[in-house]
Amino acid sequence: MKNKILALSLLLLLATMTVISISPTSVKAAGEGQWITAYKIQDAATNETLVEYNAATGINQTLSPTIPGAEIKITFTVNVFAGGSGNLQLKSGLQKSLTYTNGYWVLVSEDYDPGSDYNPNSNIAQVNWVVGEFTMTLYGRVPASATDTAKVINAVTLSAGGEAIDQITIIATTANLAAFNTLYNQQEAKLKSLISGGVAQGYIEIFTNVLNASKALAISGDVTNAVALLNGLNVANEPVSSTMESLFLPIVGVLAAVAVIFVILFLRIRGKVSYFQLVVEDQIKDLEGLTLRASKIDRSMSSNLESVKERLKRLVGM
Repeated sequence: MKNKILALSLLLLLATMTVISISPTSVKAAGEGQWITAYKIQDAATNETLVEYNAATGINQTLSPTIPGAEIKITFTVNVFAGGSGNLQLKSGLQKSLTYTNGYWVLVSEDYDPGSDYNPNSNIAQVNWVVGEFTMTLYGRVPASATDTAKVINAVTLSAGGEAIDQITIIATTANLAAFNTLYNQQEAKLKSLISGGVAQGYIEIFTNVLNASKALAISGDVTNAVALLNGLNVANEPVSSTMESLFLPIVGVLAAVAVIFVILFLRIRGKVSYFQLVVEDQIKDLEGLTLRASKIDRSMSSNLESVKERLKRLVGM
């Protein structure tokens, strides 16, 4: 009896695994990019590309910020690799476009039948769930924001059987935050050039800390002070490079040694001059006595001695 129960349990387990493995409604988790294989976000007025993604070519780049209130269009490709019952659902997180008045969705692919439930004028559109590939364009307006903090918006959500299976998200930034991002990228590029140029490590650390602090301020919504921090990094001259600094120190040492040598020589010369001055002063004193005695003997000799004495006094500054 126990063996029969065990065998029956194994059969039920195998049957369940088989059903699960061949179920057509088995889908990939949301956001992993298997269903929406490519998309391009553009400015609806100028066709400027803001964001582009393509799983086949490996393109994944953000070229320009998405500003709240901007009119955009998103052209995306959906690969329906597994069919199922019911419809696929497309939902837009954008507001209705003010410039494109025909609705939200435009089916670009001509060989894919969206089905009778497809309504392009609603932000939620139903599309036939059949195996194939289709390209769709969504027109909409990015919701406005009252703060300078970045806001994540689910622009397109693809659902199957009531479960989200893939999404296109955009990060909406205000004009102030967009200006900060531009300045931040410039200063980040400057930091890389400073590092490659061998600027003093202390200055590199300060520069990096300021960049991190400005980013934290911007994320918190204080964009004004974040921009002020970045502008504070604009200096006329960066500190000497570590290479130049290593060359500068020996030069300073050599100059200091030369200065010491000059001081020693000056003191030695000055010492000799002082000694010479003392000797001359003693000689002057001897001449004074000799001149006084000579004046009693020979006035001409006395006059010559007096002249020599005056010259010696002028020589030593007496």
